[in-house]
Amino acid sequence: MRYELRTPPSIPWQVTGNHWLSLPCVHPADGSIHGIGLVSLAHRGAIEFAGSPDFENGAGEPLIRLVFESNGTPVELGSGRMAWQRVLEWLPTFNSTVGDIVIRGTIFAPCGRAADFPGFVYAISIENRAQTATSITFRAEGTLGVRQHRIRTARRFGDAHVATLMDDVVTLSGTNRGSETALAFAGDSMVGTIASAADETVRFTLARDASLQPGEKIDLALYVAAGPEVDGAVAMVKRMRRRGWRTLASQTRDAISMLQQSTGVPAADRLINRHLMFAYFYAAARAIDDARWYIFRSRIPWCEQALTVRDYEALMWLAPAFQLADTALARELLLRTCELHGYAPGRGVNYIDGTPFDVAFCLDAAAAYPVAVDRYVAQTGDDRIVEDAPIAEALYAANDDIAASRHGSLPLYRTDATPSGADAELPYMLHGNALVADALEVLKQTLDEKTAEGVQNADAVRAAITRQFATDKDSSRTLLATATDLAGATSMHDDPVGSVYWLPLYHMLSRDDSIYRRTVRRLDQIDADPARINLAERCATLMGPDAAKTLEWLRRADLDGGLAAEFVDADGLAIGNGGDASLSALIAYSVWYAVSVLGVPAG
Repeated sequence: MRYELRTPPSIPWQVTGNHWLSLPCVHPADGSIHGIGLVSLAHRGAIEFAGSPDFENGAGEPLIRLVFESNGTPVELGSGRMAWQRVLEWLPTFNSTVGDIVIRGTIFAPCGRAADFPGFVYAISIENRAQTATSITFRAEGTLGVRQHRIRTARRFGDAHVATLMDDVVTLSGTNRGSETALAFAGDSMVGTIASAADETVRFTLARDASLQPGEKIDLALYVAAGPEVDGAVAMVKRMRRRGWRTLASQTRDAISMLQQSTGVPAADRLINRHLMFAYFYAAARAIDDARWYIFRSRIPWCEQALTVRDYEALMWLAPAFQLADTALARELLLRTCELHGYAPGRGVNYIDGTPFDVAFCLDAAAAYPVAVDRYVAQTGDDRIVEDAPIAEALYAANDDIAASRHGSLPLYRTDATPSGADAELPYMLHGNALVADALEVLKQTLDEKTAEGVQNADAVRAAITRQFATDKDSSRTLLATATDLAGATSMHDDPVGSVYWLPLYHMLSRDDSIYRRTVRRLDQIDADPARINLAERCATLMGPDAAKTLEWLRRADLDGGLAAEFVDADGLAIGNGGDASLSALIAYSVWYAVSVLGVPAG
């Protein structure tokens, strides 16, 4: 299956958010916010508020713009040197000096058990370095031009925008049933105004005046909260304001610092944590209308697969990364994956609620359920998770689907689609059968005794793989084909997601095995295309003989503003389907595994 190649925006957006709300488009030139995203169960996808239709490319007016005046003269943030840094790889902060005025800003979406709010805070500090007193005016100017729904492509809501002023709180929402999702804006001692424009956009302002003596500084904060309707959004924004931005910021920093990984190699840690933070907040979310957890490819608007999910990616990419950062959330997401998608393992692509989006049976995805559960138990020691009904039901369903795909006489298993979604060139694939062997070992130990007796022996599967996939019986030249029809036809084309490079993780071959090394060397010769590199396939090479080269390449690759993109060029610059949060999860875990477990040198 070949997806449309969406070119990433040319603007190096600052990206942040929490599990409720995404801020994918914070402009690096002036700190303006061009779009806000939420996840909605009722819409099976995202709801986006933006200033203009093409907000992800920086076109049109932003949703929120910061405006400053000093003694009545505009202070343009973009006219001075605006230096950005990302605290803990996730909290964007800037420092800008314009004349005698120094402006600092931090954008953060509160997170953690103590600060679990569906909103964000824009904290601003203004310092007067002049020799005389200065009158300062701050305004947060808002323009709501678009409210839209997105699964993979955006579709605008047809009803009119509604803005209200409730005391000093500005709210934005729609008029029709089904589009009541609302945002609420409030500031510290700020005055709000609303104006409707002729072009059907809604404009609003929150403003505050202050007088600063020489050397004096003032701290301001803009609070934004979301809700399934206006009253809930207003209640949340008022609660955030009462808590105060300093407390929220401290609680958020504490929560994020607990997620950070340390391998002892700073260069690797920066790479791991950058991708881990992005995946943690952009590949899983709580829906604004039911507060339950959902997983998907990415919340970034320019990610092609967006708010859809393959269970293989959820279980083999996301689950290991979440286990690194937050084992409690990893448990919850594993349960939710089994609850929503495990009733039909390996079916294909699903909406966030488990409804089929695109159907094609993938053997690898069915096998991923028991393997993911086993990895979770091995890391956490929480073996009682297999007693939870969603896990148990998914394991039995996976066993049934694997058994149904077995060859009539050989212990090998067929598939209709590869993990990347392409139609299988030949029905029996090396990666899928190696993964099945691993899954069968888990099923043998976790299913009830009677059912387990009928589970195929994993060693027999591995022996059949060695015999049936071998392309040359001469041991000095033996390779394993990536696929076969068991009737003489073979293929050496590797699937970028279900790559043969992963075989050592499934106890099929060791990294040092000569057959493994010869096989992956041949794949490099056949599939190499330096002008268009699939980043998932490049990550897989971290398991192979050239892992150190891959790790160095990943460290230097720009990707999509430092975040994963499905397709990159030879230098690592994104050329298509950027902002891929699930792929960032794969990078984070693969690099961690390569450095911490395999001992690949970094830096």
